[in-house]
Amino acid sequence: MNLCMPYLSVYMLNLGLNDSRIGFIVTITLLSQIVFSFLSGPITDKIGRRWATAIFDVLGWCIPALIWWRAENFLFFLIAAIINGSNGVTANSWTCLLIEDAEKKQITRIFSLTTAFGQLSAIFAPITAILISKLTLIPAIRILFLNGFILMAVKVVVLFLTSHETEIGKMRMAETKGKNIFHLSSGYGEVIKMIFKSRGMVFSIIIAAMAWMVGTINNTFWQIIVNQKLLVPAEILPFFNVFKSLLAIIFLFFVIPKLLKGILKLPLIFAFSSYFIGQFLLIMIPAEGIVKYPLLFLSLVFDGFAIGALVMLGESLINLHLIPDERARILAIRFMFIMIATAPFGWIGGLLSEISRNLPFILNLTILITGIVITLIYYRKENDHSAEHG
Repeated sequence: MNLCMPYLSVYMLNLGLNDSRIGFIVTITLLSQIVFSFLSGPITDKIGRRWATAIFDVLGWCIPALIWWRAENFLFFLIAAIINGSNGVTANSWTCLLIEDAEKKQITRIFSLTTAFGQLSAIFAPITAILISKLTLIPAIRILFLNGFILMAVKVVVLFLTSHETEIGKMRMAETKGKNIFHLSSGYGEVIKMIFKSRGMVFSIIIAAMAWMVGTINNTFWQIIVNQKLLVPAEILPFFNVFKSLLAIIFLFFVIPKLLKGILKLPLIFAFSSYFIGQFLLIMIPAEGIVKYPLLFLSLVFDGFAIGALVMLGESLINLHLIPDERARILAIRFMFIMIATAPFGWIGGLLSEISRNLPFILNLTILITGIVITLIYYRKENDHSAEHG
């Protein structure tokens, strides 16, 4: 799906949706994720990490891919957004399936590897460029969504057949046997109290929420500002994604691990600062002249480091602080809090983009500065810790 999702906003734009409607679709997706993330803990505990991942990968990705493939207007995208929000369950179940049987010191490395493998899909981006140049954007993206459906279906089958339920998953399935999903959801009050008693968990949720806010705006409106304001042809856009993904892999394996040997405060500040520079450069790039291309690549260098760092740090922070036996419910509440905080920013970004294509990214600059300030405040009052020792 990484081959087609980066172009969803431009795809919607070319099918007649304006910036504010595109932002509204993003917000609807996030609101749907809030509902499903609320239920994801009980669902994951009740049916198991393995089954939850398989079922909701089909519901959250395969079915929306078919709708996007045949999309004609706003209604198609609205329906797909509501269904796509069910991936809020797999955001929880997949994380549990991935790391619950791993040693604590391996968690950061596991997230590095999975993020890197996700980025590797960008090596196929030239196929997108060829399709767009030969067929124009809409037919090319339709083909990619159909391809995405097929590959996701294969991924669901392969993962299900090659994985096994975690030990904690087996225990939670036994404990929740005979109890319905809504009864299990009633126990969230104690989990929320547990989260708010831990400054580390609260801090990790705030950091992850801010990364999601910036990422939501950037992922939705980056293609639009580059294509519509900077006038970069659609068939060239895939090569920027290749560059960004390769950078993320390089940073994940060769730069970020060195930073994680020290205290987590420094990588967080570096990540927020790097993202700020990248977004600031994007705003300042002139539309005229060939200089815009090297400046775009330069802005992606800063974005690439920041994205890789914040994804890994955000996931690692929460998993270093939570109680293993309550992982599914804590991750469910954590994801719900993140979605509640992030949901308005899709629509807000769309309204701002209607006024000026720069404004969503100016909003990002404000969020990133806030992230630096919060990080500094937290580590003034809290003994620092490394990702290796929690």
